[in-house]
Amino acid sequence: MALLEHFVNGLIFSSIIVLGSIGLSLVYSIADFANFAHGDTMTIGAYSALVTFGAVGGLGGAVFGLPLGFFVALLVGIAVAAVVAVVTEKVVYEPLDVGSIGLLITSIGVAFVYRAVIQMGFGADFTRYDIRPLRPIEWLVPYGIRVTQHDVAIAVSALVLVSGLHVLLQHSDLGRKMRAMADNPDLARVSGIRTDRIKLWTWIIGAGLAGAGGVFLGLYNQLAPRMGFDLLLLIFAAVILGGIGSVYGAMLGGLLIGMINQLTPVLPVGIEYANAIAFVIMVAVLLVRPNGIAQEAT
Repeated sequence: MALLEHFVNGLIFSSIIVLGSIGLSLVYSIADFANFAHGDTMTIGAYSALVTFGAVGGLGGAVFGLPLGFFVALLVGIAVAAVVAVVTEKVVYEPLDVGSIGLLITSIGVAFVYRAVIQMGFGADFTRYDIRPLRPIEWLVPYGIRVTQHDVAIAVSALVLVSGLHVLLQHSDLGRKMRAMADNPDLARVSGIRTDRIKLWTWIIGAGLAGAGGVFLGLYNQLAPRMGFDLLLLIFAAVILGGIGSVYGAMLGGLLIGMINQLTPVLPVGIEYANAIAFVIMVAVLLVRPNGIAQEAT
């Protein structure tokens, strides 16, 4: 496989990592704990899309080789992941009078519950969306690039979502309040910002992006109850590499970790060491920049 093809595959895989990383970083920066249920939130989005696509997959038309019903299912996956996260916040996390470590441990238990419910409903076997496989885009094959329109859909959709988040953070009242709360929650509170409402929106946006990442992960590979959990360590690596609590750092870290993971085959090691190499590079970078690549960025 040509180097260029590995590079393109890295961009596609990075799109999924970035969506998961942004959501995790948002929740950490405002809710102030590392949510280990975040990977399984991605799984919820993927399986919600699977159920919905079975109901609406007959819609006519197509975009990037995908039926319009899939994009409807994508929106449902985003919405269901957000609703589940908000309910969990209100029922489980918010009533707990514990610190960030206690919430972290609780989130591990929540992840097990999410996964068990999915496995009871769908079984432990792998499954796929009912979408016809496509041949690689013909005009790219001579350049050693074998990607399909589905891969293009993942990258373009992720770019749209990330761009939308950037606009929200930089050019909306909600975004300014979120950045203020991430910088100094106490000052934001005394300034009159309704921090509870901002935290709620953080869960909605973060989990929604995770749900989208899960849907694309199912399209990129296949669905399984452990799919989000298996990706969680790479997502954490991306968040830490970029600068934990930094949204833009999470974007950059997700891009780098995804690229490193997919470019491993060009090195004189096996693909099975891809995750290990990504973590080694993460540690090497942190030795030079202990706060992550983005440093003070939020």
